[in-house]
Amino acid sequence: MLAAWFILAAAAIESTPDLGTSQGQCRPNETGAAFLVEVIGFKDRRGRIKLELYPANDRDFLADDNVLLNAGKAFARVDMAVPRSGPVELCIRAPGPGLYALSLLHDRNGDRKFNLSGDGVGFPGDPKLGWSKPRAAVAAARVGTMPRRLTITLQYRRGLFSFGPEKP
Repeated sequence: MLAAWFILAAAAIESTPDLGTSQGQCRPNETGAAFLVEVIGFKDRRGRIKLELYPANDRDFLADDNVLLNAGKAFARVDMAVPRSGPVELCIRAPGPGLYALSLLHDRNGDRKFNLSGDGVGFPGDPKLGWSKPRAAVAAARVGTMPRRLTITLQYRRGLFSFGPEKP
């Protein structure tokens, strides 16, 4: 049986791909509330990487993007092809200073569907992942009036019951 968080993550990946991208994409040299996220721990350099911003509460964290946007709640997305080499950094705008939950997904085959056995996930604070989604509080980060730098480590399924970062 799939865990609730995997179902929610799959729904997020299969949601409307362009929703939230105009709100999320930073512009060059932009100031204001945003997260500059360095991504580490790639299993490989193929597919797409997607960073999403949610309200920092358990009810809305990983909820459907259509529902959040229709309710006027915070949601933003940045989606790009994984660069073949070099550091990977994504910038996602926040609606304003505050606490937000972030979710990072590595869609290794680029099909916009979550693949439990192959795709990677990550959250601020690198919480230990199991069969349930992390609480919004451990996947959240605070941003002020200027961009904030974060590092998120991707985690991939290791065996039947656990996730962890790739070992070099």
